Amino acid sequence: MARIVVIGGTGYAGRHIAREAVARGHHVTSFSRSRTAEPVAGVDYRHGNITDIEAVKPLLQGADVVVGALSPRGELAGAMVGAYRGVIGLATQAKARLLVVGGFTALRPSPDAQRFIDTGTVAPEFAVAARETADVLECLLSEAPGDLDWLYMSPGRVFGGFAPGERRGTYRVGDEVALFDPEGKSAIGGEDFAAAVAAEIERPSRHRAHIQFVY
Repeated sequence: MARIVVIGGTGYAGRHIAREAVARGHHVTSFSRSRTAEPVAGVDYRHGNITDIEAVKPLLQGADVVVGALSPRGELAGAMVGAYRGVIGLATQAKARLLVVGGFTALRPSPDAQRFIDTGTVAPEFAVAARETADVLECLLSEAPGDLDWLYMSPGRVFGGFAPGERRGTYRVGDEVALFDPEGKSAIGGEDFAAAVAAEIERPSRHRAHIQFVY
């Protein structure tokens, strides 16, 4: 079983991933700035500031997989790329695989097209956070050392606590071109997204790539 560190393990995506991974028998450590009112049995919860790299470093030593599930809110608004630069360095030193939960707008509508974030179609109230999340992908593409095995994982457009849905036990896996269902929808629930992430941890299908999980 893998030793997994989930950074941002009490947020929407992070807590689902931690729950799914520990249920599969993996050793899971959650690191976050906030405590959870509903801890998952078997998850080792640690708390601190992700920008304090020296505090995070011991947690990643010996890790097989690091999952980054940070959001550009609160003290991380405007600081996401900097935080992930630190995580990239630590994951590289630990020789751990790095899986980053990204955003839908980093996907492309068609091959060779601009990413959604660059098309000017993202609603203004979401654009700043979406840009920051997409910039993490650019950081991985341009700055990640060649020996770091990383993956940037985009969920569907509809994803989050506002639309948790029910576990279906099925999903599709794609690359950087956005997938939609026959009705033109792009969505995935937290539990199925977590199952997809756990499956990718257990049976890696892509390396140093952009991937998406969607119904």
